[in-house]
Amino acid sequence: MKFPENFLWGGATAANQYEGAYNVDGKGLSVQDVTPQGGFGPITDGPTPDNMKLEGIDFYHRYKEDIALFAEMGFKTYRTSIAWTRIFPNGDETEPNEAGLQFYDDLFDELAKYGIEPLITLSHYETPLHLAREYDGWINRKLIGFYENYVRTVFTRYKDKVKYWLTFNEINSIIHLPFMSGGIATPKDQLSKSDLYQACHHELVASALATKIGHEINPDFKIGCMVIAMPTYPLTSHPDDVIAAMEAERQNYFFTDVHVRGTYPGYMKRYFREHGIALNITPEDEEILKNTVDFISFSYYMSSTETADESKKVKGAGNILGGVMNPYLEASEWGWQIDPKGLRIVLNDFWDRYQKPLFIVENGLGAVDQLVTGEDGQPTVNDDYRIKYLNDHLVQVAEAIADGVDLMGYTTWGCIDLVSASTAELKKRYGFIYVDRHDDGSGTLNRYKKKSFNWYKEVIATNGASLKA
Repeated sequence: MKFPENFLWGGATAANQYEGAYNVDGKGLSVQDVTPQGGFGPITDGPTPDNMKLEGIDFYHRYKEDIALFAEMGFKTYRTSIAWTRIFPNGDETEPNEAGLQFYDDLFDELAKYGIEPLITLSHYETPLHLAREYDGWINRKLIGFYENYVRTVFTRYKDKVKYWLTFNEINSIIHLPFMSGGIATPKDQLSKSDLYQACHHELVASALATKIGHEINPDFKIGCMVIAMPTYPLTSHPDDVIAAMEAERQNYFFTDVHVRGTYPGYMKRYFREHGIALNITPEDEEILKNTVDFISFSYYMSSTETADESKKVKGAGNILGGVMNPYLEASEWGWQIDPKGLRIVLNDFWDRYQKPLFIVENGLGAVDQLVTGEDGQPTVNDDYRIKYLNDHLVQVAEAIADGVDLMGYTTWGCIDLVSASTAELKKRYGFIYVDRHDDGSGTLNRYKKKSFNWYKEVIATNGASLKA
């Protein structure tokens, strides 16, 4: 298994899923603070006690302990996000909250102590709640200006501490999760396609503007987009199924095409025409969109299939992006179909399409873990299922690198247990580190190393040579 010499091995998290301290040091409320059952659940008026994200795993107060564990595993990089509402509590202020800025200063300093490179997402499913309720989120063009003020502030503050940036997490998810992903308060069933794609356009302009601003503040910045990658196979070899799969994939390629090529692709212009979608795109917008990204990053958890035959459309249980069950694949406990070879496919597809460096910034297995006593008498989890999942995916990553794909790094999702975005559960665990907190709110918050902790430590130490083909 050959990986590049300077390959960035690490792990990934998000502020809203693990920091906790939702009302500490001047932090405002985000959309996450009113979605106690996750992205597909109901929205509450305000924070409620059943919302696990309010406390998360209390990384806000325990980050030094956790970063020491990441360093023990040998992380070269660590992906997390800045909570927009720690910097601008409502999102539309002109002056930032110094306590929020200082927290991330301290966090980045702690990472630097261990030589861990931060990889920072600017907006990870945590639009300020005020921007959602007052402006209807990214439907409103004013959000571009608010986001610009935010990114200028953090780019300037951390220009010597952070090199790698991502503009929006899983930007293509706004189509399916408009409130969580885009802060859109209008209920999804009342949302017009024109408004939804106008919100997409505003985010794409904001992303390109952030790329422009970042390169002006520090030309050494590497700024990437971030999308959900889900390769879509035709259910059969019937040409109608092949076209159905092509059209499904283009709904995702749209976002990377604009980020990388700086213009709207013809197939989306056709889609807009045929669906009566009219967008307000100014000449200034078109100019800003030409500020293209340095690299493409993505999450990969599953593949999907598509068919033109309505009678065969059996949707995959866990698929955020829709799609049909693949009869050849097994699924996780949450219905996410497991397809390691799909990761090789998507890496090659992105590389062939764009010839831009790629970065896998999320990949992992959510599972129910059982805490047991290990041979050393310490609590642990014998998570061989997670080791197999990650090993099999990384073997396919090595194959893609051998194919010629330029890959910058790999960060596993939820390297420490955190609250799930889709379901807001803690029992759906991803980490190498078990956190003693449960969905009823009980637990000590103590951290314990799972079996996969030492497995990943060896993978990093050997630069992938320990993987089993």
